[in-house]
Amino acid sequence: MAILGCGGMSGAHAGRFKGNPDVEIVALCDVSEEVVNGYIERNLTEYEPRPAVYTDAAQMYAESKPDAVTIVTPHTMHAEHGLQAIEAGLHVLMEKPMVTDSVQAMELAAAVEKAGKILVVGYNTPCTPVFDYIRNTIRNGELGKLELVTGWQTQDWARLTVGTWRQKPELSGGGQMYDSGAHMFNSLVWTVEQPIETVFAFADNVNTPVDINGTVNIRFINGILATMTIGGNCPANGAGMTFIFDDGKIECDGWSGSWIKVWKGGAEIEPALVGESSTPNDNFIDAVLGKTAPRTSPINGVIQSQLMDAIYESAASGNAAHPKND
Repeated sequence: MAILGCGGMSGAHAGRFKGNPDVEIVALCDVSEEVVNGYIERNLTEYEPRPAVYTDAAQMYAESKPDAVTIVTPHTMHAEHGLQAIEAGLHVLMEKPMVTDSVQAMELAAAVEKAGKILVVGYNTPCTPVFDYIRNTIRNGELGKLELVTGWQTQDWARLTVGTWRQKPELSGGGQMYDSGAHMFNSLVWTVEQPIETVFAFADNVNTPVDINGTVNIRFINGILATMTIGGNCPANGAGMTFIFDDGKIECDGWSGSWIKVWKGGAEIEPALVGESSTPNDNFIDAVLGKTAPRTSPINGVIQSQLMDAIYESAASGNAAHPKND
């Protein structure tokens, strides 16, 4: 495994990989050797053998010859870095979001398919029994037809990200809706599994360069209606989602899939959850080794990028937006 990007979130990836016996971290890359060596001191002090240090990704791939790379760079760099890694013959674990432009999303998806490589996007909920149950319930109709979905997420994001690249649109691609809020939008599109027909959105930058608060109304191509409220100026963190069927309801933690409540008809029932939660890292490694299927794929990134393009188009214009699904 190589790791491209040695910022704060990257440390969590290093922690997960160094505990996996199927993984050897062979190389690390960032803008300077000082940044990379500081990362090693914080996250891989006693790791043996010590990973090689690079400031050029192409050189890292050519010399260290990794099987895979984890990309943890600013959002707008994901497309370029992902294509570079795929062209170098690597499997890719991409931090969320996959990319910040739907055209780039389709280009990356096509490159992954052509190369026959695996690309997993680092979302948490697809790796949980809770969301596996929700998606299967939508598929099998156990609670009838899914008609409505609503969700919300709050975080003290505006204050926590002051002065960082996350509030620089040229690097982040957007604000809270494209950062922490991306987890919620992924939970939505991953479970519904349908292209999106219409989006109407409002955004409030709260005197910052990027969106901090946002509300979004969505109609999927099969008629399912959804709403999402993303709040990035609230010190009380939380997240929830409700899936409303014509014969039941599911409430859950839309951020990490940590809890679930299910009603069939008017009676609450105990959901039959299968398996245990894992991390996107473990799923990626097992998928590369042929032990399991990837829980996310480029098609999830394509649909979500189409949604995000439409959200920002609608918020800017004040009109409904219609994602290009072809």
